[in-house]
Amino acid sequence: MKATTLLLRLSALAMAMAIAPSAFAQTWPAKPVRLVAAFPPGTPGDVIARLIQPALQAAWNQPVVIENKTGAGGNLAAGEVAQAKDEHTLLVGPDTILTINPHLYRKLSFNLRSSLKPVTYFASFNQTLVCNPAAEITSLAKFVQLPPTRLYASGGAGTPSHMAMEMLLATSGTKLTHVPYKGPGPAAQDVMGGHVDCGFIVSSIVLPHVQSGRLRAIAVSGKERSGLLPEVPTVAESGHPGFDATFFETLMAPSSLPVATVEKIQRDVRAALQAPAVKARLAEMDLRVEGYSTQEAQRRSQEDFAKWGAVAQRTQLQLD
Repeated sequence: MKATTLLLRLSALAMAMAIAPSAFAQTWPAKPVRLVAAFPPGTPGDVIARLIQPALQAAWNQPVVIENKTGAGGNLAAGEVAQAKDEHTLLVGPDTILTINPHLYRKLSFNLRSSLKPVTYFASFNQTLVCNPAAEITSLAKFVQLPPTRLYASGGAGTPSHMAMEMLLATSGTKLTHVPYKGPGPAAQDVMGGHVDCGFIVSSIVLPHVQSGRLRAIAVSGKERSGLLPEVPTVAESGHPGFDATFFETLMAPSSLPVATVEKIQRDVRAALQAPAVKARLAEMDLRVEGYSTQEAQRRSQEDFAKWGAVAQRTQLQLD
């Protein structure tokens, strides 16, 4: 075979390989798309999925089916998606599935970070440090002076509320006793009841109780103040510069999904998130629309994986 003929064939093969992923993206989806939500109906990720469902069905010209598969901190849903046999099953859940869970669950039958990859970050959310008003804790400066015998509530071991508090305790050198609950709702109820003094609890849960005066908001975990509690400072503003315990609701896919398809999904999801009605509804829940590019989501996931790994190591926490 002549050298020129061989070069031409190799060039044609290279072009075909380059075009293939793009062609697959153009034909995707070829059947209904499943969004497996890792937490129950009514939780932020589930609400986001249902809000953008009509726009995605229109963009993809296929049904979009939302299924809730809860348990093990999101790992049950993650396992189903990671081991899905087709290219039409995606995962909806908090970024903690990829940034915190790998540090806490080490006996899974699959590797979370190598089996799944972020497609986009839908929206960011914070935890708000709240205290029972009778505890007379009116600032973060007073909170970090509490003795080790005082109690703090969380929505459960390894949850964002637990990890955000442990990060704060490490930053401030404070020691408190952890009382985990089965979800942020019960944790908030026991803070209001005075059974525990304080807790970092997801902002959307505590907001009405702060507004009614049954809880006192001390600080917000993320880099920015809440649009619904603008008078409450961040932890960083309260004497701990650089503190950032921001969390995200995300869309994830099996690692095998071609890059071109992932990027198509990200573009369509980002467009759906920009609808005024969607943004307004999420703002009511204290969720800030993000719509990260795939590259941004993957970079942030890697950074937060390292950050929460340090917290997990400090707490010596393992959940399996």
